[in-house]
Formats: sequence, C-alpha cells, structure tokens
Amino acid sequence: METELSRIGLTGLAVMGQNLALNIAEKGFPISVYNRTTAKVDETVARAKAEGDLPLRGFHDPHSFVLSLQKPRVIILLVKAGPAVDQTIATLAPLLDRGDCLVDGGNEWYENTERRAEAMAARGLLYLGMGVSGGEEGARRGPSLMPGGAAPAYALLEDVLLRTAAQVPGSGPCVTFVGPGGAGHFVKMVHNGIEYGDMQLIAEAYDLLRTVGGLSNPDLHRVFSDWNRGELLSFLVEITAEIFLVNDDLSPGDHLVDRVLDKTGMKGTGKWTVQQAAELSVAAPTIAAALDARFLSALKEDRVAAAAVFPPAAAAAGRPDKEKLVDDVRQALYAAKVCSYAQGMNILKAKSKEKGWGLRMGEMARIWKGGCIIRAKFLDRIERAYERDAELGSLLLDSEFAQEMAEREAAWRRVVCLAVNAGVGVPGMAASLAYFDTFRRARLPANLVQAQRDYFGAHTYERTDRPGNFHTEWSKIAAERSLL
Repeated sequence: METELSRIGLTGLAVMGQNLALNIAEKGFPISVYNRTTAKVDETVARAKAEGDLPLRGFHDPHSFVLSLQKPRVIILLVKAGPAVDQTIATLAPLLDRGDCLVDGGNEWYENTERRAEAMAARGLLYLGMGVSGGEEGARRGPSLMPGGAAPAYALLEDVLLRTAAQVPGSGPCVTFVGPGGAGHFVKMVHNGIEYGDMQLIAEAYDLLRTVGGLSNPDLHRVFSDWNRGELLSFLVEITAEIFLVNDDLSPGDHLVDRVLDKTGMKGTGKWTVQQAAELSVAAPTIAAALDARFLSALKEDRVAAAAVFPPAAAAAGRPDKEKLVDDVRQALYAAKVCSYAQGMNILKAKSKEKGWGLRMGEMARIWKGGCIIRAKFLDRIERAYERDAELGSLLLDSEFAQEMAEREAAWRRVVCLAVNAGVGVPGMAASLAYFDTFRRARLPANLVQAQRDYFGAHTYERTDRPGNFHTEWSKIAAERSLL
C-alpha cells in the first residue's frame, strides 16, 4: 500500500522546530520532518511515537523529504536566521515545483525576507516570513503566529495555522495574515522590542521592591502572584512570580534568582526595533532604555569597580510603608507599560504607512493575546482601543487609557522620585514618564533647538504665527544689540 503524502513539511529540528512539528501533527495534519543532523530527525520521530503515535515521518535526505509532501508543497523552515536560511533554501528550492511554498519561521530581518521572496517568485515559488512567538512551550501547545508575504502563500497553509496557533476563548486563533512583503517578520521584531520593554519594567519593579522596600523573595512571590490576578495579568508577571519560588540546588537555603549573574543576553531583535524606530523618526524611549539596560548589564567588572568608587545614595530614614510602596509600584508599572506598547504600535503604524502594508493594529493586539511572550489581559484594552478608532494616533489618546494614566500618574511620579532619591536606576519607568510628560505638552522647548540650528547652520525654522520657512542672522543681530 502506497504511503499517504504528508500535508506539510518542516525542516530545522532544534527545540522550537521539534515542538512545532509535534503541535501540527497533534492537530491531525500528517507532517514530514527533515534535519541535516539525522539524530535530530530520529529524536523527533521517537517523540511523536511516545506522545501519542502522532502522524509524523522523518527523513534523512532532502530529496525524499520533498517527495513525501502533497502538492502544492508547503515547507516550514525553523533554522537560525541569516546565512543558514539561505543555505537551506539553496538545498530545497531546486527540488520544488512551481507553486510550492517555503515559510521562514525564524526571527529574521524583514528585508532578508523580502529579498528571498523576490528570488523565490522568480523561480515560480511562493514565500512567507512568519513570526513565531511563545518559546518552546508555545510552539508545542499553541504559539502566536505572524505570517506575512504573498496572500496565495498564506492560503496554502491557513487551515494548518488556524488549528496550530494558540486559541483564546472569545477571541479566536492567535494568527492572522499580517500583510505583504516582510510584514510578518517586522511585526514579530516589534513584538520582541515590546517584550524587551516589558521585561525591563518588571525587573525595575522587582529591584525597587527588593532594594528600597526590603521585600524578601517569598514576599515578592506573593506580590507578583497578586498582581497577576488583576490588571497586570500576563505571562511575564506569572513566570516572575514563579521564579521567586525556586530554590538553588547548588546552594541549599538560597533562592536561585539570587545566584543568577546580572548580565542580560540578547539576540538582536530589540536592537533592530530601536534602529527602525530611529529610521522612522518614531520615539521609542522605553524600548531604547531597556536595550541600554542590557548593554550596561554586560559591563559587570566596570559596574563592580564603580560601586566601590561611588557609594550608595544616602538612605532615607526607615523603610517606606511596604503596602503603599507595592501599590504605587503596581500603578507605575502599568502606566509605564502603556507607554511602551504605545511606542511599539507607533513603530508598526509608521512602517505600515511607509511600505503600504495595511497593518491592522487591533488584529496585532488580538493575535498577541495568547501563545506569545507578551500575552496579557492588557491586550484586550488595546484591541478595544483600535476597535473604537482604527486610526488612533496614540494609545495615550484613547479615552480608557487616558483615564487610567491620569489615575496612576501620582503614584508613578512617587515611584520614580523614590528611585532617584535612593540611587536605584529605573531607566524604563523614567523614560516612560518623560515620554508621557513630553507627549502631553502643547508647547515644547524645541523652539530653542530650532533657533540654535538656524544660528549655527542656517537650517531655517518655522513660525507659530505665519506659514513658510525663515532664516535669521542671529549672530549679527545679537552683536548689534550688545552694542546698544
């Protein structure tokens, strides 16, 4: 009896690839898998057998792998971004027929996706760049998926993605066709930038509660668990609460979090987000502050030396009221988080306008509500904001968010002032507050900056009382006045 052809293929069987392949198979879609390291193929096949005899077949050579797929063939690539993607395409593309489709599920730079899509189109092949968020657990149980590229390519595997993605009751599968070109990978990049901001803000809340408030790890577990039952309910707050429960097997009596080195790694998507914000002239200070915090964390030896040179700020008399501090930090965290998401959404809107992608902001919030790292109750509010006004200029201008920011402003300011006086850096919260204060000003000191630019570089300026561009001989007039 002839073996049935698989519905879809997947190559790249590290943890994410294995888990996504098993997820697809578990949803009832026969899948073929291939990896250059044959042991990974065998390992995945064994897992499929052990996890319920799932409809998954493994192949040790690319030719047999491709022939095992029903036409038009669809192959998901989950290999390391960059040259490895090009090498995998070079291996598979010659084996494919016109109308077949390749899907890059890595964290790829969106321009690489657009370059590859053009190259594949010239060969008659379809191409998608698909952001996949949720880590290894999300890949296995249901990730947030952000596919972008050619609409006909999405149509080829829409049924698979709708079943494979995270399912949120009342909201649906956490997947949508994002838009053309590299839109899918760009949206995933900004998702990761927002993730940087979220993680930094949570870390600052932890630092304040521990350093200034004197909360123990069990105290912090209770606080974050309580926060996760309210407006801050989210994956990141949930796992933060759990982290404080873990003891260190290597140092009995210690909590593991206290033994983790304070140097943060990164894979580049946060840096890309900040770079793109600058290219698009979109302010993203919270995300940039989170990136800078990671850079500073890498300077461990210099920071240790500086700690000896610069003594801690003089401590205030006594500890602050813990209950009041916890509530203030909660409000500050929420308000700063709104600013971070507002910045991320503005980056997406600006790029969509530049590229003509037609991104739907409400849909982006919807597909992030499950499966992904930034999944949170908070995203319901963002989705509703864009339902009220699809062209919303900023989340800060939405009526619900505006009211929430006003209600939390005083606590936010108290927290930032407390941190400054205690010598505890809160770059994310402070950057968010500065962003809020700058955005809410009807008139900024940029008039002086424009005057300075015109003075030294004849860059011209605009006036408040009449149209046009103007230039003034500032030095000449100033010299004349000085003689009077």
